[in-house]
Parts: sequence; C-alpha cells; structure tokens
Amino acid sequence: MALVDVLFVTRNIRPCSTRASGGPSGRSGHRMVACKRQLIIFGGFHESARDYIYYNDVYAFNLDSFTWSKLAPSGIGPAPRSGCQMATTPEGSIVIYGGYSKQRVKKDVDKGTLHTDMFLLKTEGSGKEEDKWVWSRLNPSGVKPTPRSGFSVAIGPNNRSLLFGGVHDEEEEESIEGDFFNDIYFYDTGKNRWFPGQLKVPKSEKRKRRRGRQAETDGGDDEVEKQAPQGPVEIVKEVVAEDGTVMTIKQVISGPADEKERSESEEEEEDGALGPQVEPCPRSNAMLAVKHGVLYVYGGMFEVGDRQFTLSDLYSIDLHKMEEWKVLVEIDPKTQEWLEESESEEEEDDVEGAEGGEEEESSEEDSEDEGGEEQHPSVQPDEKHADYLSRTEQYWIKVARSNMGPDAKEKKVVKVAHAMAKTFYEDSI
Repeated sequence: MALVDVLFVTRNIRPCSTRASGGPSGRSGHRMVACKRQLIIFGGFHESARDYIYYNDVYAFNLDSFTWSKLAPSGIGPAPRSGCQMATTPEGSIVIYGGYSKQRVKKDVDKGTLHTDMFLLKTEGSGKEEDKWVWSRLNPSGVKPTPRSGFSVAIGPNNRSLLFGGVHDEEEEESIEGDFFNDIYFYDTGKNRWFPGQLKVPKSEKRKRRRGRQAETDGGDDEVEKQAPQGPVEIVKEVVAEDGTVMTIKQVISGPADEKERSESEEEEEDGALGPQVEPCPRSNAMLAVKHGVLYVYGGMFEVGDRQFTLSDLYSIDLHKMEEWKVLVEIDPKTQEWLEESESEEEEDDVEGAEGGEEEESSEEDSEDEGGEEQHPSVQPDEKHADYLSRTEQYWIKVARSNMGPDAKEKKVVKVAHAMAKTFYEDSI
C-alpha cells in the first residue's frame, strides 16, 4: 500500500498529519526540494517481486493548502530514473543531474544505465502554483563528474550544489565490480559550470615549501645531480578489516623528474595540490550536511568483491578554504561488520561443515593458530617496508587467499596481502 500521509512539525505547534489525494504513488529513490511555497518531487522507482518501474513524473505539494498537484511541464524532460541530483537555483528554477535506471533486455536479464544528462525545470510566470512549467536541457561547461550512481548531494556556499562520492559499477558476465569515489564536484548554478573540489595548501605551508625549494637550489645542487630520476609515485592508504579485506585510497604524486620539467607558472598553479593526507575513503550513499560553510560527511557503503562494508566514520571540511579534511569520528575496522551473506551461501557453509565433521573443525583451529600474529614473518631490525614486503610477499598472498577464498580475483588478493603486510609491519616497528 502506497503511503501518501504527510507529517509536519512546526515550532510551538503539535505535529499534525493530513491525507491528501492526487499525490505520487509509493516509491523510493525519488528526490525532493523546497521551491518557494511548494515541495517538488521528481522520479524514483517502485519494485515488486515480479517487476519494477522507474518514474520521471513531477509532483508539487503546496505548503499553504496542504494539497498535491501533478505538474505537466512542456518540453522534453529527463528519462525515468532514480537517485539523481536535484537542486534549486536562486531564481526558483530546479536543476536535475544524473541518476540511475535499468530496463529488462531479455528474460531475467536487466541492463543498468548511468545517466549523465542535465535538465532545468522552470516556471513561465510569477512562480505561482498555476504557472506553466517548462523542461529544457542544460549543457554545462567545465569539468563534469565521471558517470556514477549512489552519490550524495548538498547545497554549499554561494548557491553551489555539490556532489560527493558514489560508485560506477562495471558489469561482467556473472559479477559486478564497483569503482568507488571520494571526490567532490561543485555545480555553479549561476554560471552553469561544473568544477572539481581540489584541496589547497595553506598559505603558511606554501611559504615553507618555497623556502625549502630555494634552500635546495642554493645548497643542494650536487646532491640533486647524484639522485637517480624518479617517476610518479603511487601512494596507497588502506583500512584493513579483521578478515583481511581492505579499503584503498590511491594518490599519485609526481616525482622529482616531473617537477624539474615544470615551468615556474606551473609550479605556482600546483602549489594548491596536496600530498597524501587524511580523507574519507571512497564510498557511496553517504549522508551530507552543510553548516556555516562546513561540509559534514557521515557513513556510507563500500564493496570489496561480493561483500558490502558499512561505514560509521564522520569527516568535515571547510568549503571556503578547501585545505584539509578533519576526522571527527574515526572508523574502527574491528567494530565493523559485513552485511549478511545470502541464504544460499549460508546453506552451502552448513553443508560443508556437516560433511567435514570433527576433522574439519580441528583443521580450522590449526589454520587459525598458524594465522596468529606470532607466526607471521618478523620484521628485521632497521628493515624498510619495501624490503619486508619483497621478502614476505608470497606468505601474505597465501594468508590473504585463505581468508578470501579460492574464487577471489588475483588482483584483489594481492591488494589485500600487501595491506595485511603493511599493517603488520607498522604494528611491529
């Protein structure tokens, strides 16, 4: 049964509810914004045991009369979708970007679509309820977000709508691999322009770097000549769960050889680029809030293979300065739990356990003993992480493989193995 009740809570007034006819059908994944004295709802989907349907209809709820009305905008509007970005402009128009939908291509086979188009919904008139609404397609300039779903949205300073995170699913024959994001994109409604939110180096840090470069130029020419040229360096930060599964953040830092070739103007432009520092791990479906120009990001979800990892961390960043992320609540991998596996997998586990009997239990206990920290290859005195990893890599791959199972992809296993080795190394020094 579709829910059409509307509940309001106002200051110094007891909550009141009303039943209003003519509203949208029951759905999820829709979006809603407040536009003048109306709530505007767009899109969404409804899924039953046998079928599903995506919507591109528009409804308005009047906050004065508490009544629904279905809008019929002219022009060509967005295709049916859910999970889009919906924001209002200072002029009272509505911008809609992206979203996700799927359609059945043959029996029991669905094909998903990540939408990257953008539309404007505006009124022709004084903005009253009876005014005519019109769809028009937007072609924004700037650097647009890469295709994704599950992103989070909020309204930032200067009437800029922001987009954070999300996931791009790559469908293979029998599986889906998700590429998760932790980036920020801003959309300037006034200029109809996208641009990425890049972290900047504080002015005090810029001065330190310039003084450091000057000192190296004055006194370290001989040493620089002796150094072998280095290419870009990929820095990987991981969070490892108890079962060995890892969440990864990658950053590529240009090496000295690259920096040597830059002009002075390019150096000035890239003074704003930061090296590795604290930031939220890639995720989808996080919750955002903006208060006094500060963006708060809480929770979300991350996938590794066929497992979903729910997050409970809290970060903030000053959108005016864009200098650094701050950790307000840090994630503790030991307290996180994987979402339950499917019933079929649990049944298979039960069958395997029944067939294995006591011998299987004893073998599991032995493997747990072998996997204890006491049995891991120890770190030698003054041994660097790279040397330790090179010496023990095959051992950690074997441990990761035993944790992840025989069906895990080799690339994932190696990634987890390196993360486990790094964690053990850092705990040992």
